[in-house]
Amino acid sequence: MASDHSRRSLVKKLTIAALLVATGLALSGLSLVRILNANTHLAQATQPLQGSPPARSDKPAESMPGGERPTTPAPEPAQPDSQTSGQAVKPALPATPAEKIAPPIQHK
Repeated sequence: MASDHSRRSLVKKLTIAALLVATGLALSGLSLVRILNANTHLAQATQPLQGSPPARSDKPAESMPGGERPTTPAPEPAQPDSQTSGQAVKPALPATPAEKIAPPIQHK
C-alpha cells in the first residue's frame, strides 16, 4: 500500500514537471517566432567621419641635427608653492547636514 501511494505521488510529480517543461518550451518557441517575424530595425553604427586630408607639401620638413626641443612655457619643478603649504585642503563636498547623520551605534 505504501509503495502504491509513493508511486502515485511520483507519477503526479513527474507529470507536473513534464507539463512545466512543455509550457516553458512552448513559451520559448512562441517568443522566438515573434522575434523572427517582427519587423524590427536594428541600430547601426555610424560611418567614421571622413575629414579632409591634411595639406601636404612635396618636400619634407627640415630637420636640424643637434637642435634642442623648444618648451613653451618652461617646465617648473614639482614642488608646492610656499603660500599654500600651510593652508588646509578645501573639501570637495560641503559638510553633511546634521539631520542626515545617523545617531551613534549603542554597544550592549
